[in-house]
Amino acid sequence: MMRRIACLVALILAGTAVANAGESSPNAKDYKSPAEAQAAWRKAEREADDGRWGGAASPLGEGGAIARLKDIANIQGVRENQLVGYGLVIGLNGTGDSLRNAPFTEQSMRAMLDNLGISPPPGASRVKNIAAVIVTANLPPFAGRGSRIDITVSSLGDATSLAGGTLVMTPLAAADGQTYAVAQGNMIVSGFTASGEASTLTQGVPTSGRIPNGALVEKEVTGNFGQDELVVELRQPDFTTAVRITDTINAFAKRRYNEPVAKERDSKSIRLRKPKNISATRFLAEIEGLPVPTDEVARVVVDERTGTVVIGEKVRISRVAISHGSLSVRVTETPTIVQPEPFSRGLTAVEPNTDIQATQTSNIGVLGGTDLESLVKGLNQIGVKPQGIIAILQGIKTAGALHAELVVQ
Repeated sequence: MMRRIACLVALILAGTAVANAGESSPNAKDYKSPAEAQAAWRKAEREADDGRWGGAASPLGEGGAIARLKDIANIQGVRENQLVGYGLVIGLNGTGDSLRNAPFTEQSMRAMLDNLGISPPPGASRVKNIAAVIVTANLPPFAGRGSRIDITVSSLGDATSLAGGTLVMTPLAAADGQTYAVAQGNMIVSGFTASGEASTLTQGVPTSGRIPNGALVEKEVTGNFGQDELVVELRQPDFTTAVRITDTINAFAKRRYNEPVAKERDSKSIRLRKPKNISATRFLAEIEGLPVPTDEVARVVVDERTGTVVIGEKVRISRVAISHGSLSVRVTETPTIVQPEPFSRGLTAVEPNTDIQATQTSNIGVLGGTDLESLVKGLNQIGVKPQGIIAILQGIKTAGALHAELVVQ
């Protein structure tokens, strides 16, 4: 596994040396061909690590799936920020809020008209072409002033549809209370509703819609990106994966920059030291495509409501004997009509007749899995439904034969 990773990193190293000729570290080594890079890798692989910063290479080479670093980790501080705002949608075709049932809509409408220099008398308007809405958006990292982002608009009152409406200028604020964007535009609603005197047809959600590029960023979010020290955070914390990422980055950096740059901090984060004379953006672009053998915790996830069972690759079960049976009882009523004798004073009567049958089926099997394929075959041979598999897995866990974490949703 580690030799395959070494070859992949060597090929990436060779391609990076050619692509980054415009800006590189003075300590970087360039290779003329992938074969030369691979030969240098094998030579350095035989040399012992001095442990100056990254420590000795990890022998944990056997892992699960091989994934790129950018697919399993994020850079600390590079994230989205949530925005929210309250606004009004106008231009609805009689599907807006009823002002008597939603008094905040009327108050907002009067405040908007006051800002435009119009002061209508209280209670003078009973229109239904306006609706109060909540506007939400995610401000992406590095979004500059003047860029546009998508927004989602959702009804707050008793409006029946927002189709055809226009959102009036709405400030969007973050958790600190400051305005970072302003939203305005025409709504796009995928759902619709149609009603008559006797029935109503609704498809989708007509009271929620989106406005692509509907918000204009007015303020940037400052961060600490670009400093000499960066932190890589795993999406799924794992000590083994963190060590493998550190070793892979250091193996690449010692060929590229002549020094290790990564050091594991815990199961979730790895500390990176940016090389000199290279930007943080170029440095991350060079390492985010490195292949890393991932590892995961043995886990079984079951959902009793839907009967879904998900079994991880690392799950192991000791050899156990399982008996799974079901009892079905069938009750059949066949009443008989009894007629009286001719010219007698008897009455027609109904004589009950009940037939009860009980059937019990039972399957006994031996289950033991050293890998995922053997485990699935053993469960299929027993011939049980997903609900039965859930009960079997819970019983195996109670017996101590399931060597995995059982998560019940």
